[in-house]
Amino acid sequence: MAGKRRFEEQLAALDKVRQQTSKASIEPLRKALANRNNYVVAKAADLVRELRVAELVPELLSAFDRFFTNPVKTDQQCWAKNALSRALVELECQDPAVFLRGMRHTQPEPVWGGASDTAGTLRGICALALVECRSLSDHELLACLMELFADKDKSVRVAAVRAIEHVGSQSAALLLRVKAILAADEPEVLGACYSGILTIEGTAAIAWISHFLGTADGTAAEAALAIAADRSPQAFDTLRERFLEERDPWFRSVLLSAIALTRLEPAHDFLFDLVQTGSVHTEAAIEALLRSAPSPEVTQHLERLVSQNPCLARAFATHRTRSS
Repeated sequence: MAGKRRFEEQLAALDKVRQQTSKASIEPLRKALANRNNYVVAKAADLVRELRVAELVPELLSAFDRFFTNPVKTDQQCWAKNALSRALVELECQDPAVFLRGMRHTQPEPVWGGASDTAGTLRGICALALVECRSLSDHELLACLMELFADKDKSVRVAAVRAIEHVGSQSAALLLRVKAILAADEPEVLGACYSGILTIEGTAAIAWISHFLGTADGTAAEAALAIAADRSPQAFDTLRERFLEERDPWFRSVLLSAIALTRLEPAHDFLFDLVQTGSVHTEAAIEALLRSAPSPEVTQHLERLVSQNPCLARAFATHRTRSS
């Protein structure tokens, strides 16, 4: 009971820090960062990040180092290390050794029937943080980040792709192309690759990414959504051409959603025509438009188009409710 009361008092003391001046908060936060309880340290680190108390970077680094000792016992779920790494990022820590340590850390913790690695979030945070370390060359960064392509945690692989995208060089784009071609990975990871390539190379990459539209599966859907995000006439033309040749109903609806997400006037006109002509794609076109966060003008025009057809009006009302 005494331990629980002391823990609650420590948390209450941290809650009061927000009401103090920046200077007055330093000592309570310094004391909390030295605490043995990983939850208390995590909360203190969050406050240091929120209040941007740069004077406490040495204490953040000391605490970060401390929780790598016997981590399963001292920092279950990596609560402290996750919060500390976020605070170090916010306060612009530039030491690559700190983030490399976090990026390469695994922490198997016992669960029913075996063990589960709880350090995935930490690896992802530190991978993205490495990009901001100015002492590393692009070559060194990419060499480190590509290690995570084989990570067992999908979210870490996505974070590695995002970090490589942030490197922003042509070498980074080529590395993402190789990943997309060779890796039999989840659609979300490959989708991040497509988006990263488009971010680095621009509209010119659409022709290459369109090759992945042919499989009409989850990977193709991610490629379609990545292309849509470019919001260029070429993006619309590519998606429309693929739609006109597709026969699979599910993938046709995906392509219509991607077309709507370009938010281009020609794309809206194309979808309005599908609604107006009463084709087999009419309801899918209505749904695609309403799910794309359309402007009031687009919504009003669509409502006028369906107003004379009770079936379409019902479909409009249903999908509008689901999308709101």
